[in-house]
Amino acid sequence: MNKSFKLNNGKKIEENGKPYFIAELNSSHFGNLDYAEEMIRAVKNAGADCVKFQSWSSSSLYSSSYYKDNPIAERFVKKFSLSEDDLGHLCNYCRQIDIDFASTPYSTSEVDYLLNECNVPFIKIASMEINNHDFLKYIASKETAIILSTGMSTYDEINEAVDVIAKAGNKNIAVLHCKSIYPLSPDQANLNNITKLRDILLDIPIGYSDHTSGIEAAVASAALGCPIIEKHFTLDNLKIGMDNQMAMMPDQFKNMIDLCNLTQSIMGSYERELSDDEYQQRQTMRRSI
Repeated sequence: MNKSFKLNNGKKIEENGKPYFIAELNSSHFGNLDYAEEMIRAVKNAGADCVKFQSWSSSSLYSSSYYKDNPIAERFVKKFSLSEDDLGHLCNYCRQIDIDFASTPYSTSEVDYLLNECNVPFIKIASMEINNHDFLKYIASKETAIILSTGMSTYDEINEAVDVIAKAGNKNIAVLHCKSIYPLSPDQANLNNITKLRDILLDIPIGYSDHTSGIEAAVASAALGCPIIEKHFTLDNLKIGMDNQMAMMPDQFKNMIDLCNLTQSIMGSYERELSDDEYQQRQTMRRSI
């Protein structure tokens, strides 16, 4: 039986079904709302289901001691972060053109804003937060759909995070296989671990957050039946930015989605099926007296 996951907006996502594509913009909008809107339109035209931002601010992403040692990082984060008003504006724009809006929070106030004001379809938990159990409990208590990334994590850490969320009363969770390397070499993607995670997390659908620069890993994950595929998106990967150089341009992003959907269709069903055309072929191809 295929494992399923239900978004807050009612959409149902199933393993071995058509993938739900998330375009991760991170800071590739460079803090410019007009540019961010252009990116959203391009994501929509590419065929993605959801455009995802980051809700971090200079106070929620890094500590003051980190900024003391890395003053350039603080200026960078302040310049490229999005305020609540910015996120609300972009959320409304997504509604206007009919594409899901989501963002990754790094504080409880950011969680509250996304759920209460933006009505996001899910809360995405970044890999770096997987051992932040108090934060996981808080998100789980909101009775929201949760997508959890697993980069840098051991099996024990993944199990503990899922258990923390479940004990807080939330079992509507999907897990993403992920390697937190930017960019990731395709030979490090280790997609067979998706199958291992399915064996460990018996009731939880396993998707893929892809940090390679090509389309091959995403297409392979579609062949494995991943119900969620997340990929970084940009309008210009020649610009200098956080993850912008490894993000995918619109035409390639559309090609990736088309090939993933075709691959999912080619893979078909676990069950053996005979079509009407095959039954008709039996009449002419099988031996008879």
